Amino acid sequence: MNQTYAVLKAPKVWGALRGLETFSQLLYEDEYGAKNINLTEISDFPRFQHRGVLLDTSRHFLPIKVILANLEAMAMNKFNVFHWHIVDDPSFPYLSRTFPQLSQMGAYHPYTHVYTPDDVKMIIEFARLRGIRVVPEFDTPGHTQSWGKGQNDLLTPCYSGPTPSGTFGPVNPILDTTYDFMNLLFKEISEVFPDAYVHLGGDEVDFECWKSNPDITKFMEQHSFGEDYSKLETFYIQKLLDIVTSTQKGYMIWQEVYDNGVKLKPDTLIHVWKGNQQQYQNEMAKITLSGYKTFLSSPWYLNRISCGQDWTSLYRADPHNFTGTDDQKKLVIGGEACMWGEYVDSTNLMPRMWPRASAVGERLWSAKDVTDVNDAYSRLSKHRCRMVERGIPGEPLFTSFCRHEYKGN
Repeated sequence: MNQTYAVLKAPKVWGALRGLETFSQLLYEDEYGAKNINLTEISDFPRFQHRGVLLDTSRHFLPIKVILANLEAMAMNKFNVFHWHIVDDPSFPYLSRTFPQLSQMGAYHPYTHVYTPDDVKMIIEFARLRGIRVVPEFDTPGHTQSWGKGQNDLLTPCYSGPTPSGTFGPVNPILDTTYDFMNLLFKEISEVFPDAYVHLGGDEVDFECWKSNPDITKFMEQHSFGEDYSKLETFYIQKLLDIVTSTQKGYMIWQEVYDNGVKLKPDTLIHVWKGNQQQYQNEMAKITLSGYKTFLSSPWYLNRISCGQDWTSLYRADPHNFTGTDDQKKLVIGGEACMWGEYVDSTNLMPRMWPRASAVGERLWSAKDVTDVNDAYSRLSKHRCRMVERGIPGEPLFTSFCRHEYKGN
């Protein structure tokens, strides 16, 4: 009887994990139900080092089991970064040991809709065993309405004429207490999340409240900022970056921070999310020309849905499609598929995410010349069936069927 062997070689354990996933996908079932594998030799490696998925757990709380299922799906598709957009305006589900009042007052529910320290630790370890990094995002100074519910004087009081309106805007950048708070919070974050990077946000800061506040106006005058509120934002971000640097962490930031001219460390990772194809390509060219590393999300906002096979546009987008030198292209570390939570919760996250995110995963893994959409459709359709059989409720790409559907289960 002939003996057959399967040999897997990889320089690091993470490569071995990806290889085992590839091996599992080579198995197929014949018409008699027997598992088979064809004789094959594969030499494979990822094109980009940063292959991420962003989940938003503020706009809708995602139960732990859904996050873990998504990590399983990420591993099946060889993603290696879980960008956890854990808090935002609507809710603050992160239970902080240092400031427990943030989730006590800012979460949708202080006990059922929070991630405890043990929950966070379990998610990080679950991800690690699948070769996935967990990068948390604590976005400031905008996107912080939920923060203010549990931390007095953190947000800027807005004014209507000469009196406070009772509403609040971004983080108040002129108070020393703001930076005392951020120092303690990010010290905790640096200890809870072991990854070398933390995402600091910095996007979509609304200046109207700052403009209305007389104390802010006075501060602007004292610092000769004129009426350029981006300078005030830069003042805040610069102090925050110094705080995070003191925790020995690197940082990722949304592109606005770079666009506003903030002084950044050489190892800063700049996250591009704005604009149409021409606009984000120009941004990538500008960032890399400045010598910074960058990664792309603009074409991969999976919360945006449309009728038909929109996965094809996801598949065709490429982080290297911009005008620049080879050295500039080397500064592009990859990209992320983003699932923002305005209209997504545990009931529809997985089918909306998969297998559309699989198209992004292949673009970030496969060689640049692997671009045949028809060929990709054949692979992704089979892979979608594979994910469904493994318990991931991915939606169909188009009319088709899966073999496991007629087994009489």
